[in-house]
Amino acid sequence: MKDLALPAQQPLRPPAEVMRLKRLGAFFPTRLSFLRVLTRRLSDEGARLSRPVWEIDADGYGRAVLSLPFGGRTYSLVCVTQPLADDQRSDRVIATAWDAAFVLYDGVPDGAEIDRIAATAPLQEAGRFTERDLVLSRANRSVRLWGHVIDRLRGGGQPDADLLNSIGYLMRTTAVYGNGKFGIADRDLFASRPGLGLSFMAEMLTVWMIRQFTVDLAEHVGGARLDRRLARHLGVGNATGLGMAPFLVSHPVLLNNWMMVRETALARARALPLLSDAQAARVLHLAQRADLHLGQWQVPEAAHQARIDALRADWAGFLRDLPAALDQDHPFDTLIRAAATRSLDLQELLVSLAIEACPDLVDGLAECLTDPFGAPPADFADTGALGAAARAHFGWVRDHDFARADQTAQFWYVSEEKLEPRLGRRHEEPGADRESPLFVARAVQAMLADLPDRPEPVTEFLTRHPDHLWAVERVAVAQACPYSEIRDNLLADDCLPIDMLRAKLSLFGASKFDPKSDLWTRVTMAQGAPLAEDLGTTRADDWWMPVLT
Repeated sequence: MKDLALPAQQPLRPPAEVMRLKRLGAFFPTRLSFLRVLTRRLSDEGARLSRPVWEIDADGYGRAVLSLPFGGRTYSLVCVTQPLADDQRSDRVIATAWDAAFVLYDGVPDGAEIDRIAATAPLQEAGRFTERDLVLSRANRSVRLWGHVIDRLRGGGQPDADLLNSIGYLMRTTAVYGNGKFGIADRDLFASRPGLGLSFMAEMLTVWMIRQFTVDLAEHVGGARLDRRLARHLGVGNATGLGMAPFLVSHPVLLNNWMMVRETALARARALPLLSDAQAARVLHLAQRADLHLGQWQVPEAAHQARIDALRADWAGFLRDLPAALDQDHPFDTLIRAAATRSLDLQELLVSLAIEACPDLVDGLAECLTDPFGAPPADFADTGALGAAARAHFGWVRDHDFARADQTAQFWYVSEEKLEPRLGRRHEEPGADRESPLFVARAVQAMLADLPDRPEPVTEFLTRHPDHLWAVERVAVAQACPYSEIRDNLLADDCLPIDMLRAKLSLFGASKFDPKSDLWTRVTMAQGAPLAEDLGTTRADDWWMPVLT
């Protein structure tokens, strides 16, 4: 009989340690990030990209279709490009025109469907879409790098490597919409399909195919082939703001599952008793790659660059001690313990390294990057059991005094104009009466204060206090899903949404974080990822901490 024993693992790091904003804001992508899972699966399937339609003129305007089999079906990226004045390009979600618009289509579109999409995709929110349209996106060119690359290719040369690395992309998306937005397909229509069932796989497939299209487009307009070393280092830029942050609160079971996968992968790496010479050499190679990546990660804002520089200096010191540590028993556990007094940035980069070095132990965990069952029922025997569960899993809420103005300084809401999350100042601006439910700590604390001294049925309690139903449901989720809650007050004056953005973007597989404020950041997606021609080769799953050498 086949041995079904699970790999050994150390205890998982406790939620009280992991689920804090400052640590979440130090996360790095891993081999279990969604983009890595996608390219690994595409490669394992031997997927081959085709271009059934390429109606692009010499200046790069027109329409194209890229098609790819995945999970037993074929999906197509319909690409529409149009002239756009430089002063119309914007990262803002309120923009109304873009260089390019994209639709991930279910199947291979015929001429009529291509005409439909070409007419409506550039309209984005104002367009009309169908259930065959799975993901909607739009992007703008990087004016500096696009012009430079085209000029160099037309002149018979190659782009300047330093400039290409400093920007990192030819196009930057300002939105990648899924799950029914603006009439596109609800996720339930394809969530059970092989390939697209895991979290955000349709969106990641769209991003990876956009990246391929940008390379193809530059080579078409430039009339020459990009050096593959440079082409692979081109990703897709992304500008991400507050719209992404509330998802982590509104999907607690999914957040728990993502974090459980990450922490279980680390626990398995820490349980590895010894490294072979080949494994140790691989770890050293990856650690040196991370060092080069940090050196090539440059951002314009001085404070954020100082943080990167501090991490690079810290990592350089860590590298000096790494060879000796790898010769010890349980080397990854030893390293993690030794790093406990170092910066959170170094600790989380080390977590990412340990996971990267153990593909045989961790890759199967990707199957758990979804939520097939939903939230557990709020089934407490009585208010005594409810209170015990709340105190066990939300004891941290006692640290916050919501009578203080600084502890309720901010409120989250959805803008009426763009239907996007925003952050307001509670004591300075109107609108708190339309507050979105990101006030978990305050809600659970208020529920605990109203619990009766003598146990009674929870239904009786909620009859008197119906406003506590949401808090009761959060306690039920936390009891079953220990990593479901961010253990900080998201209303506090010192809450930095950028930490939530970084956590989620790292789970997507983004790198080169370039914060523009505490509210939004630019990142690069799929930098170093395999090109379509690389699927089925060793390059398809070896792009952790990409570097341009």
